Amino acid sequence: MARLVLKFGGTSVADLDRIRNVARHVKREVDAGHEVAVVVSAMAGETNKLVELCRQAAPMHDAREYDAVVASGEQVTSGLLSIVLQEMGVNARSWQGWQIALHTDGAHGAARIAEIDGERLIERLQQGQVAVVAGFQGLAPDNRISTLGRGGSDTSAVAIAAAIRADRCDIYTDVDGVYTTDPRIVHSARRLNRVAFEEMLEMASLGAKVLQVRSVEMAMVHGVRTFVRSSFDDPDAPQTGEGNLPPGTLICDEDEIVEQQVVTGIAFSKDEAQISIRDVADKPGVAHAVFGPLADAHINVDMIVQNISPDGNKTDITFTVPESDYDRAMKVIENRREEIGFGAIEGARNVVKVSVIGIGMRSHAGIAAQCFRGLAEKGINIRAITTSEIKISVLIDSAYSELAVRTLHSLYGLDG
Repeated sequence: MARLVLKFGGTSVADLDRIRNVARHVKREVDAGHEVAVVVSAMAGETNKLVELCRQAAPMHDAREYDAVVASGEQVTSGLLSIVLQEMGVNARSWQGWQIALHTDGAHGAARIAEIDGERLIERLQQGQVAVVAGFQGLAPDNRISTLGRGGSDTSAVAIAAAIRADRCDIYTDVDGVYTTDPRIVHSARRLNRVAFEEMLEMASLGAKVLQVRSVEMAMVHGVRTFVRSSFDDPDAPQTGEGNLPPGTLICDEDEIVEQQVVTGIAFSKDEAQISIRDVADKPGVAHAVFGPLADAHINVDMIVQNISPDGNKTDITFTVPESDYDRAMKVIENRREEIGFGAIEGARNVVKVSVIGIGMRSHAGIAAQCFRGLAEKGINIRAITTSEIKISVLIDSAYSELAVRTLHSLYGLDG
């Protein structure tokens, strides 16, 4: 017997038929003798409708009332799933974020979890009741409903799993696990049985869409074993997989991974733009003059390359920002032209970041050299490079993105 948290996203609960399918997954775990808490998202598309209603009501709406509106989607789903489970003979009860209570900070619309007291949920689970929790929401210090922003339901699920000391948090989604890269780009991509927390964090932040970065961060901090699996698998099919786990991918501590690949996966992000500032005076404080205003404007800077002129008096600074922030970033830099003292500014939107990820890279030399050689042989020019212990990221022209991903996937022996 184990204590499990099962999380179901919007596509998994898109209508009553899918909610009934979710209920069968839940009942299977209950019948196996497990204590089960369920976290649900709003039905597919519902949150977008509620957000649009708020926008139409008033473009500059009160964030607290916005939260009151958009949190209702998860409340509907939790109630419907509880009704369906009860109809199937399962003792279930819905819980809203404020009833647990899941306490957050006061940043309405993008709140962060501050504290959860899991004892009330544990008590109900031990009594044999299934707790169906509305994800994405909590209770702010002003005693009003707050929402957690993008990826909030996944984050709720992992946080609740930590609070109730669950053995595992199962994230049910529309894919059956984490793959070595996007199977739509590389048909020979294969599903990974296990991925280390650090690797998944890099993959999520570098373009993989399976899990949100915040949920992976929380799982790593609290040591919550997280399992990615498909909600569209037959709930009555045999639950057999690697290591007595059902089919899917386990996100866990690297100590649990016996056979560790040097490279685990290839990720890519198309939400990139490049900015280059030419002929900047090479003097103390110039980097702060460039990146300080961008930070004040809440623009995230990623890859940074600096080239000093032969005489040592001038420098070129190249960096990347999210493509959605490109215009704002260019305006911020232009407005600081006199303070920075640069000669010209150039930019490009048609770029993509491709990343090689694997904790095995820590103990193997030559991984970066392989990457650069492989791309060069395909005629792919590298605009910028960043590295860490477990990842290499290169910025290239977007026209070569699929070729680069396929090349690196084969180069590191990841083809199935």
